[in-house]
Amino acid sequence: MKALLINGSPHANGCTFTALNIVAEELQKNGIETEIVHIGNKDIRGCIACGKCYELGRCVFDDMVNEVASKLEQADGLVVGSPVYYSGPNGTLTNLLDRLFYSVHYDLRMKVGAAVVSARRGGTTAAFDRLNKYFTISEMPVVSSRYWNMVHGHTAEDVMKDEEGCQIMRVLGRNMAFLIRAIAAERERNGLPEKIKASYTNFIR
Repeated sequence: MKALLINGSPHANGCTFTALNIVAEELQKNGIETEIVHIGNKDIRGCIACGKCYELGRCVFDDMVNEVASKLEQADGLVVGSPVYYSGPNGTLTNLLDRLFYSVHYDLRMKVGAAVVSARRGGTTAAFDRLNKYFTISEMPVVSSRYWNMVHGHTAEDVMKDEEGCQIMRVLGRNMAFLIRAIAAERERNGLPEKIKASYTNFIR
């Protein structure tokens, strides 16, 4: 069993990575393999709604999005980490997530998801809310901790001094490991819930 962690910060070893690394350590302690992918310093364009992914089974722009897509297909859990910019996640990260979640054509159902956000001071809950929406539109169970998944600090050293934030990350890792194992066991016994064909309603007729 494996969890993929995405570092959306442009700083490879900064505050966001520090939080993600704490989650990864707890996952590993609980028997879950981890991989952290750093995308925050990449040039990732937004979706142009061309629809080519329906023909190709992947995004037409062959960049980090398709690389992450292949990793996510093999993963049982996804943790998305971002710094907070103007009360929102990093634009590079949201470009990747928009294209990733739209272009993949394998089943995301029951892969567990969690968002982690990092800020010097404020804006964390708005960014956290935005990231969780990628999971809830995809039938991915959202992993919770004992508080919203956020850390505070201006540097990685500051984050390590945020005792409550670090504890939140540890609890998140443990809870994610438990949920990954529980879903795997149930899938082995009874399979996944029946997939229902999506209904689309247009409100202007």
